[in-house]
Amino acid sequence: MAMQSTLGRERAVEGERMGRAAGGTNPGYQAFSLLYAGFVGLPIVAGVDKFFNMLVDWSMYASPAYLSLFGGRLALMMRMVGIVEIAAGILVAFNPRIGARVVAVWLAGIIVNMLLLPGFFDVALRDFGLMVGAMALARLSDQYS
Repeated sequence: MAMQSTLGRERAVEGERMGRAAGGTNPGYQAFSLLYAGFVGLPIVAGVDKFFNMLVDWSMYASPAYLSLFGGRLALMMRMVGIVEIAAGILVAFNPRIGARVVAVWLAGIIVNMLLLPGFFDVALRDFGLMVGAMALARLSDQYS
């Protein structure tokens, strides 16, 4: 256990040195920073919008299978989804190693939801790309956070 935390500290110090030296010009650190900012901000924005529907009417993305888990109550489902997305963005902000993995699993659930709806396979494909990005952030977080 002590060895793991020592290795973790050494990895974090090395990531700090490699990434932030010379103004953060290390490409790996720059990739981490871009993904970090995106996976903090975007889930929070999408989550907040589940309460207001300013970006899109999110209800069109609710599959009957997922809606049945909430007793058919669409507003409740959208609010719960929003809360989870806001929490995921905050988790990424404070612990990207874990948060990015949570976001990847959440996106896998969204992909399944999209595949259950006819006509939204393009959205499922886009969300698969986002899931890959979340997994990349998780791996980069092992080095840079």
